[in-house]
Amino acid sequence: MRTFVRICERASLSAVARELGIGQSTVSRHLLELEAALGVRLLSRTTRRLSLTEEGARYYERAVEILNLVEQAADEAKASRGAPAGQVRVSCTAALGVLHVARLVFAFQDQHPGIGVDLSLTDERVDLVRAGVDLAVRLGPLTDSALKLRSLGVSRRLLTAAPAYLARHGTPVAPQDLARHEGVRMSNVAGSDQLVLEGPGEQIERVGFGGRLRVDHGLAAREALLAGRGIGPAHLWLVQDLLEDGRLVPLLPDWRPAPTPLNLLIVPERAPLARVKLLADFLSAEIQRLPGIARHGAGA
Repeated sequence: MRTFVRICERASLSAVARELGIGQSTVSRHLLELEAALGVRLLSRTTRRLSLTEEGARYYERAVEILNLVEQAADEAKASRGAPAGQVRVSCTAALGVLHVARLVFAFQDQHPGIGVDLSLTDERVDLVRAGVDLAVRLGPLTDSALKLRSLGVSRRLLTAAPAYLARHGTPVAPQDLARHEGVRMSNVAGSDQLVLEGPGEQIERVGFGGRLRVDHGLAAREALLAGRGIGPAHLWLVQDLLEDGRLVPLLPDWRPAPTPLNLLIVPERAPLARVKLLADFLSAEIQRLPGIARHGAGA
């Protein structure tokens, strides 16, 4: 039943085989044995795709419910020993994960040694159910309406550059000055060729933002700013240490890029599990203590 559910969610026998650490022939056998036991065809299989039959779709829904109940029952039995155990799968924005969330996971596991954590770092918007993820920390607007959402607030940003860059190219004193500077831009962020800055009295300035360098990873942007490749907008949690020791300096203090929403997403069927709830609560509390993370309306 578990194999069948993951085949439905991954739509690939080979992907499920890799995930479960078994041969693809074993995955096929599990499916065939389940269909034989039920006496119905659950999946239509061609050389190009897998699709659920009408019976398979109904069985999938009930199988998910049953497997969740089985796992919750096991959770409750283990909890009676006073020590939650099991595996939690977490997805997180890559740079935030490397710089901060990995350290928080270490601290969580020190408190709960029976809980294993599978931490996946990616800036891609993965389908949590299909990827077998329990919860995710995500920056930016969300479209995952079917998931439980826990707002962590917003991540504040600022404009920054290295002193060496400013010594060569000058320091901007007004938003429009940015148009003549080299920009460090994110290629995976829509509209990165324009900066939208919020200023005093709710003023908004839109400035063309060019540059020869685009990157698709926050840590690469951090290194580019540090190397003096240009000016860029950066999350405070990404560059706070560099600002504190003077390797980067803030620019245009009265003007800032809009803060970015930060949320914790939880797959609803996994939310009742004690280990998932424990980690969700821990990350929610600790992430809100990171540099630049503010509750909505709290000086964001």
